[in-house]
Amino acid sequence: MTAHTRESTSTSTDPAKTAQDKAATLIEALPWIQRFAGTTMVIKYGGNAMVNDDLRRAFAEDVVFLHHVGIHPVVVHGGGPQINSMLGRLGIESEFKGGLRVTTPEAMDVVRMVLTGQVGRELVGLINSHGPYAVGMSGEDGGLLRAVRTGTVVDGEEVDLGLVGEVVGVDPTGIEDILAAGRIPVISTVAPEIIDDGDGDPATQRFQTTGQVLNVNADTAAAAVASALGASKLVILTDVEGLYGDWPDKSSLISSLTATELREMLPRLESGMIPKMAACLKAIDEGVRQAHIVDGRLPHSMLLETFTTAGIGTQVVPDEEVNP
Repeated sequence: MTAHTRESTSTSTDPAKTAQDKAATLIEALPWIQRFAGTTMVIKYGGNAMVNDDLRRAFAEDVVFLHHVGIHPVVVHGGGPQINSMLGRLGIESEFKGGLRVTTPEAMDVVRMVLTGQVGRELVGLINSHGPYAVGMSGEDGGLLRAVRTGTVVDGEEVDLGLVGEVVGVDPTGIEDILAAGRIPVISTVAPEIIDDGDGDPATQRFQTTGQVLNVNADTAAAAVASALGASKLVILTDVEGLYGDWPDKSSLISSLTATELREMLPRLESGMIPKMAACLKAIDEGVRQAHIVDGRLPHSMLLETFTTAGIGTQVVPDEEVNP
């Protein structure tokens, strides 16, 4: 239950002591770098880390750092705040049902434009300010993502959300090609809609695209990508410190828990945390070794969670890996 052990860190104004502390941090990171070098890490980028300029720059630095210590980062992003802003500027109403955006064809044009043409391009530019690393792509490129249309239930009634989907398939070939070329994929979460025109037998499924593109949840898309790539880690940046055992009691932050423990907690969680923790659980169930919820409001939180013994967020591990 406590794969991370919380440790206190002292501060000092002594330059020699400060230098020693920095060296100690680097040495502390060494076994983690050795462990994860050569593996793929999928990072879901969103929340405040996406709209605050300082946090955006820090995130780009983290991704480049991972790349240079031999880890293969894959960034999957949404863009809720930017979509809301653009819809407002264009005078398009944004309706939510059950906490989910109802996506009309008109709104979908904006979602597609903002995610692929604005958010993705800005992130590619930030990463590439450090060198020619990032390559932007969307779930439409090379059949990367496949999605089916999904609704929700509000007060016991099925609700149509329009062009909203759930990722049901990933073809990682395009991502693997970019990684093999030594680049960093940056993926926008829109996906072609598919239908199964077979007889319902999994052995004879024949998926056909409808020609429509769906707005898909970035958390669940990142989990699906992590599973398809056999990633060592899924890291989801969010706007809280991690998972709390007894929200809103800040002292109840959980450092680490197993898939079974999370499965038992899931129905009791706050609605905003359910998609993120469900994504972590899906990734673990499908073979990803570790999944993390990390506070994206803290600069370099992703590195602190990955390369320090104490960690700062919440990690989910398989049941057999109680103390990795």
